[in-house]
Amino acid sequence: MAQLTLKQKTKIVLLTPIVKAMLMLVWSTCRVQRILGEENLSDILSGERTFLPCYWHQNHVFGAWYMRKLLRKGRKIGFLVSPSRDGEIPARIIRSWGATVIRGSTTRAGAQAMRDMYEIIVKQGVSPVTTSDGPQGPLHKFKLGDVLLSQFTRAPLVPFSYAAERAWRLSSWDQFVIPKPFSRIAIAIGRPCLIPRGQSPEELEETRQQMEDELNLLGRQANDALMRPD
Repeated sequence: MAQLTLKQKTKIVLLTPIVKAMLMLVWSTCRVQRILGEENLSDILSGERTFLPCYWHQNHVFGAWYMRKLLRKGRKIGFLVSPSRDGEIPARIIRSWGATVIRGSTTRAGAQAMRDMYEIIVKQGVSPVTTSDGPQGPLHKFKLGDVLLSQFTRAPLVPFSYAAERAWRLSSWDQFVIPKPFSRIAIAIGRPCLIPRGQSPEELEETRQQMEDELNLLGRQANDALMRPD
C-alpha cells in the first residue's frame, strides 16, 4: 500500500469510529430471529479444526456479526482486506475485534494473498472468511480459488447467508445489503464441504458450482424463514 498522506491518515482516524458506530447501531437494533443449520458447525466448533466461512460479498454486515460471535467464543477468525487505502478502515475495525487481518486481494497480488491465507490457516490455526464472489464479481459467482484453498489446506468450506426483513441495497456491483435498524434477521448455515485432494479440473468445477448453488439456496432459506411466524 502506498504511503498515506497526513490528510488521508486524518480522514481514516476520524471515519473509523463513525463507521464502527454505524455498524454497532445496526447490530444492536436488529433482531436475529433465527439461525438455521447452526448444528452444522457443532463438530468444527467442538475441536480446534480450522474452516473457511464463505458468504457473498453483499452479506458482510451480518456475516461479520456471526464471525464476531465466534471470536467471542474463542475461535481464531481472519478477514481478507484490500491492500489499498480503502481497506484501512475495515482493517482497523477488524483488528479492534481481535480478528486477524490479511491484507491482499484475489485479483491484485492474488498469489501472495493465497500464500498468506495458507500460512495463517495451516500454521496459525486461523479460519479466514472468504467472500466468494469478491472483490469485484461477477455477482453470486463462486470463485474457484476458495475451492482450491480448501483442498490445499484441508479446511472445509462452510457456507453462510442471511436475509433482512428490511434493508438498503447499494448500487455497487455486489448490491451490498445494509439492514435497516430494528429489522428482523435470519441466518442460514450450510454443511461443511471438504474438498478431496486429487480432484480433476472437471470435478473441481462441479464442486465450485455446488458451492455456488448452496449459497444461493441458503439465501432463499433465510428469506423464507423470515416469512414464518415466531
